[in-house]
Amino acid sequence: MRTFEDQSHAKREEEEARQLQLENIASSSGSVAENSSERFQCISIIGQIEGHYVLPEGQKATKYEQVIPLLVSIEESEDVDGVLIILNTMGGDVEAGLALAEMIASMTKPTVSLVLGGGHSIGVPLATAAKRSFIVPSATMTIHPVRISGMVVGVPQSFRYMSEMQKRIIDFICAHSRADAEAVRELMMRPDQLATDCGSIIEGSEAVKYGIIDEVGGLDRALACLRQMRKKNVDKGRNNP
Repeated sequence: MRTFEDQSHAKREEEEARQLQLENIASSSGSVAENSSERFQCISIIGQIEGHYVLPEGQKATKYEQVIPLLVSIEESEDVDGVLIILNTMGGDVEAGLALAEMIASMTKPTVSLVLGGGHSIGVPLATAAKRSFIVPSATMTIHPVRISGMVVGVPQSFRYMSEMQKRIIDFICAHSRADAEAVRELMMRPDQLATDCGSIIEGSEAVKYGIIDEVGGLDRALACLRQMRKKNVDKGRNNP
């Protein structure tokens, strides 16, 4: 039979473990914004998304192998009420970016994305992965075909791989937004906007018009949306004990 002292000691150990988990989450990436009633984790996806290859010195990078375990820790933590994903990225490794997007999309915690500056290339599916997405009026998003660096073997299989990867990206964007697949494909292949490439650069209001992003708004709207999602979860928990 456990004594009162044993119960108090176990409770202290549990509280210390939870506090340590929160500290680990905060130190991994971003920070925990909290007040007396709520805790939201802020994750910044800045610069280029680094995947299987290390980027050169002096280049801002978000390392996907650090963000993935962070997302798992947040999902498992009872003390984090929601996630705010801040995006100002030029894109990067396609597979790494898509892996992060799939992780975010499969979380049960409230998730909100906010595009500041730019959410380019693989940053587009990352923005749509959250349950609700926002973009500031001055931000832009670049939508273009999949590119491969390094040696490319000139066989049909290489081009088929690129085509299938492009289809997976379009399917993901459309599955997590109101965007139409044909409209996204048309934006990808537009030949008249980029000087040495094909694709499109769309501003905040255009991203909403195409259904890629849910709403034009800044930090205030993003946080208000997170609080609303949290309240719905709390109310749902009360109604289903």
